[in-house]
Amino acid sequence: MQLGVIGLGRMGGNIVRRLMKNGHECVVYDRDPKAVGSLAQDGATGVKSLEEMVQALKAPRAVWVMLPAGGPTEDTVVALGKLMARGDTIIDGGNSFYKDDIRRAKALEARGVTYMDVGTSGGVWGLERGYCMMIGGDEKTVRRLDPILKTLAPGAGDIPRTKRPKDADPRVVEGYLHAGPVGSGHFVKMVHNGIEYGLMQAYAEGFDILCNKNSADLPQDERYELNVADIAEVWRRGSVISSWLLDLTAQALAGDAKLAKYTGAVADSGEGRWTIEAAIEEAVPADVLAAALFARFRSRQDHTFGDKLLSAMRSKFGGHVERKG
Repeated sequence: MQLGVIGLGRMGGNIVRRLMKNGHECVVYDRDPKAVGSLAQDGATGVKSLEEMVQALKAPRAVWVMLPAGGPTEDTVVALGKLMARGDTIIDGGNSFYKDDIRRAKALEARGVTYMDVGTSGGVWGLERGYCMMIGGDEKTVRRLDPILKTLAPGAGDIPRTKRPKDADPRVVEGYLHAGPVGSGHFVKMVHNGIEYGLMQAYAEGFDILCNKNSADLPQDERYELNVADIAEVWRRGSVISSWLLDLTAQALAGDAKLAKYTGAVADSGEGRWTIEAAIEEAVPADVLAAALFARFRSRQDHTFGDKLLSAMRSKFGGHVERKG
C-alpha cells in the first residue's frame, strides 16, 4: 500500500523503514533534506514540498503527519487540507490534543477529506518492536488503511492471550485499537502517557530510597550500600513490578549506576497536563498522576537521583534529550 509520511524524526523515519521493510511504498517529506535523502537511499520516494507529495500519491491518498503537537502539526494539516481531494485521508500520528483533532476533522469534512488520529507508542524502538496504536476515526477509513496499521503494529507475539469474548475485536491482540470516532485515539494515548508519568515516578522514587539507604543521617547499623543496578536486574525476573520501563531502567543503571550524564531536569511533553485537565473536567480523582506531573515541575529546580532515573528512562524509550541548565 502507498503512504505519504511527513516528519522523518526519531519515530517518523522508523515508521517509514518498517513499512518499506514489509513491502509498502512510501513518499516522504521533511524540512531537512538529509532526512529525506537518507530514506530515499533506502527505497522511499523523496519529495521537496507538500505539493509534490500530493502529486506523487495515487488517489485515494493517505498522508501520515508525524510532527510535534501544536503549530507544526496544525500548519501542516491546514496546508494539506487545501491540496488533497475528496476521499483522501490525513493521519495525525503525533501527540496532538484530542480536541484539536475534533476541530480539524470538522474543517476538513467540507472538502470531503477524512481525518484519523493515531496515538502511537513505541518510541525509538518501534522499528524493531512495532508500534502500539490507538486510533480515532470512522470505521470505513480505518478499515481501508488496515494494511498500514497492521504492518506498524507489534503483532500478537508471545504474550499470553487474555480470555476474551468471541466477538472481541481481534486487532487489539495484534497491538492496535480502533478506539472510536475522531479524537478518541489521541484521548486514549493521552491517558496512556499520564499513566506512564505515574509509573515512571514510582520507579524513580523507589530507586531514590534504595540509593539513599547509606545516608549519614541513618544509624550506622541501618546503612546499606545497595547495588541498584543488580536490584533492577533481579526485579526484571519474575517480580510483580517487572515491565519494559524496568528493563530500560536496568539498562541505564548497568551503564552507569550513578547516572552521571543526566542532570535530572525532567521535561513534560503536554499529555500529562492534558490528562489532569481531563480528570478535572470529569471530576475524577487523579492523585498519583497529578503528583507525578508536579514532581517533574519540581525536578527543574532541585535534582535528585530519582530525577536522573526519570531522565534515563525517557532517554532509553523515546530518545528524549533533556535541556541543560
